[in-house]
Amino acid sequence: MNLRPVLYINGIFLCILALGMAFPMLADLFMGSSDWKVFFLSMVVTLFFGGALILSNAGCTSRFSIRQAFLLITLSWVSIAVFGALPLHFSELDLSFTDAFFEAMSGVTTTGSTVIVGLDDAPEGLLLWRAILQWFGGVGVILMAMAVLPFLNIGGMQIFRTELSENEKVLPRATKLASSITLIYVGLTILCAICYMMAGMRKFDAVAHALTTISTGGFSTFDTSFGHYDDAWAEIIAIIFMIAGGLPFVLYLKAMGGNVMSFLKDTQVRIFLGILAVTVFVLTAHLSLLQNMPVLEALRRTSFNAVSLMTGTGFANGDYGTWGSFAISIFFFLMVVGACAGSTTCGIKIFRFQVLFAVSKVQIQKLLHPHGTFIAQYNGKPIAPDIPMSVMGFLFIYALCFALMALGLSWTGLDFMTSISGSVTAISNVGPGLGDVIGPLGNFASLPDTAKWILSFGMLLGRLEILPVFVLLTPLFWKE
Repeated sequence: MNLRPVLYINGIFLCILALGMAFPMLADLFMGSSDWKVFFLSMVVTLFFGGALILSNAGCTSRFSIRQAFLLITLSWVSIAVFGALPLHFSELDLSFTDAFFEAMSGVTTTGSTVIVGLDDAPEGLLLWRAILQWFGGVGVILMAMAVLPFLNIGGMQIFRTELSENEKVLPRATKLASSITLIYVGLTILCAICYMMAGMRKFDAVAHALTTISTGGFSTFDTSFGHYDDAWAEIIAIIFMIAGGLPFVLYLKAMGGNVMSFLKDTQVRIFLGILAVTVFVLTAHLSLLQNMPVLEALRRTSFNAVSLMTGTGFANGDYGTWGSFAISIFFFLMVVGACAGSTTCGIKIFRFQVLFAVSKVQIQKLLHPHGTFIAQYNGKPIAPDIPMSVMGFLFIYALCFALMALGLSWTGLDFMTSISGSVTAISNVGPGLGDVIGPLGNFASLPDTAKWILSFGMLLGRLEILPVFVLLTPLFWKE
């Protein structure tokens, strides 16, 4: 296999990452923090390796094969996490490399789990770097979901080839697709930052939170996340833009082309919003009737946390772990389901449950009418025969990885709740888990290093839809 195109593109990614380090370096310079030197040196090292990969592999004209694509998407995320960890490791926080890599992997996979204690007093450059990592990861996920995974037949994602082909006249080339998506992503980020400022956030916090809201990453500049503000307007803005990040970005392209109603016509979007509406109604009633919380307060708390967990953002405005086992069970379900495919979110994704439901419905109809002809449909179109098999294969491997990770975390000495919720929050890229240790008011700092490496691998699996990583682990992949 010719590795030169893979290394060349990885070099480009590392150079982009190095340029991103300039922003936190300037922030530290402005604030008088000595960490600007750390960002400068990290930028030089990253540029050196990125430039070396570009120069040593330039001029390669071979076309990308499927095997090269699998290797590229996995190697890209790992290399960005490794070099993204450098400023974290050498900063004044003095994180071990395990902690720095965990934080960087959590950032670039938009998970939002953190090992840093004392975010309120951390250098602003470091806080900005965490947000930038998530922002880079968010746009990278969208482009991967739209331009790569549908053509690699990953977990049923090939169902979205049709939606992409509908935009061929508007977006005839992959570069045009990438630039249009990036433009929309940047526009939403700027709008979110402006709204946060209007809600009373200081400029730095508004920018940092905007970067992690649109990317549905969830890194905050405070240990208590949005609980630091306790402001309904800031939370409403976060809800709106978390939902915006959880919608398929191909629909934004259609809206730009004049088809504004595409959001309402898409069944995945309707189910996503429907699940959120039912969850908010049920939990609001639960908190107001059984825990005597005022209705408006219950509505505010449940809306924010339900949207945050279903989109995999991970922001919190309080300790939902005290709401009882019923609320925790619902939140666990939301973490697993996730939001829409083609967005910045992770989890199993709603469309896969739609495909399973459509196939199950057809099977029941065939049992009742053995001689009838029934066709499973998605969004009013027939589902190709290979898609149900891809979806079921993905769900099986997802469940298997979840179980193995939970067992691995238990083996490191973690309790049952921490192991189960840690496994699901990593593979679903949510951020906070459940329980007292890694819940919304806790973090992952106290976990043993072995558990952090397991969780880091789980974050990578979840972000890349699991299968591309496992493909690399098969002997067949490396055979000619």
